[in-house]
Amino acid sequence: MNELVVLAIVFTVLTVIGTPLFAAVGLTTFLALFLIDIPYTLMAQTGYTSLTPFPLITIPLFVLAGRLMEVGGMGKRLIDIATSLVGAYRGSLGLVTVFACMLFAALSGSGPATTAAIGSITIPAMEKEGYKTPFAAAIAAAAGALGSLIPPSNLMIIYGLVSETSIPRLFLAGFVPGFIVTALLMATVYIIARRRGYGGSGEAFSWAPARRAAWDGKWAIGAPVLILGGIYSGAFTPTEAASVAVFYALFIGLAVHRELTWRKVYESLRFTALMTGLLILLTPTLAFGQLSAFYDVPAAVETLITGITTNVFVVMILIGIFYIIIGTFMESLAQIILFTSVFLPLVTSLGVDPVAFGVFTVITCEIGFLTPPLGGNLNVAARISNITIEQVSVAVLPFITAYCIGLLLLIFFPQLSLWLPDFFYGPAR
Repeated sequence: MNELVVLAIVFTVLTVIGTPLFAAVGLTTFLALFLIDIPYTLMAQTGYTSLTPFPLITIPLFVLAGRLMEVGGMGKRLIDIATSLVGAYRGSLGLVTVFACMLFAALSGSGPATTAAIGSITIPAMEKEGYKTPFAAAIAAAAGALGSLIPPSNLMIIYGLVSETSIPRLFLAGFVPGFIVTALLMATVYIIARRRGYGGSGEAFSWAPARRAAWDGKWAIGAPVLILGGIYSGAFTPTEAASVAVFYALFIGLAVHRELTWRKVYESLRFTALMTGLLILLTPTLAFGQLSAFYDVPAAVETLITGITTNVFVVMILIGIFYIIIGTFMESLAQIILFTSVFLPLVTSLGVDPVAFGVFTVITCEIGFLTPPLGGNLNVAARISNITIEQVSVAVLPFITAYCIGLLLLIFFPQLSLWLPDFFYGPAR
């Protein structure tokens, strides 16, 4: 137990002084190996095994596909579709931003990527219509987080690999909570915009512009239909679907829309390399997770929490609070790898389905995207709008409330996430 205290102190100090997370976890793991006299080759073995699972290649492929679709013109066409469907209501551009992020989420699989793709277009447009810049940036940041909930989702892929849960079931489980959170975000935008008098200009909804926008954006709409339809029809696996998505994005961008240049392809490859560089966290965090099992941390946590309460709703709320606090300074990838092995045995012992817990985990990570100092989406939105992260952090608070309401709904009504995978695949055994 004294060793655990020392390791916790070392990890905390390294994190507080700004050590990169992979280095902080790695150094703490090396110290743990030294203290319990386990060969350092564990790190090398874990590094090899952590990067060998074939589904792992799905992440960079979906990131690349989403980026190619963005620079190839699909993102703009999705915004046009959303604009034609929303019409001239109070906060219409804000509503368009949320709706477009929901649509683009089915292409990108990443929260920050969705924020960048949609926010770079809609934030300047909202500013021109009189929205205060922090509020416009907060809308894009909050809605962009949907990229991690609505399938395909990179975080769900990582959770599925770590917890050995079916990735197609996880993808299906994200749909209904994704739509619920989208509705909550749109309600938040509408209420605030109505109070402040934002928007309301432009053309009212009519079918003719909506049909034109849908026709112009038919290839963009076809992307999630092809990707997800192929997965659930059994035509291809999620990894194969990611490969198909890249080919589809290249073909449509180069041959149909003709907005994709080889320079943009190179930039997309560079962007993908930078985004998937986070996978460097896999080796130290998985080794750290193995050591936590060696120290019986999951059993200790289960004993500690069940000693306080065995009410599943209270336990889930406590875990949610812990995840949200951790998410303020820890990358979502590391959060999922480190703590899934700690909390999943506890919640499954209380009757929680691993698929529902996966969606719960992803929503808490989305809240982490919106909380400083790390706040990935906040940083992206702040850069786009040329304001400080502190200004966006204040403006995003109502949207964090919306996410928390969605999280509570999922805790008390887990079937919201389970009924769709149960319908397609039958109840999990």
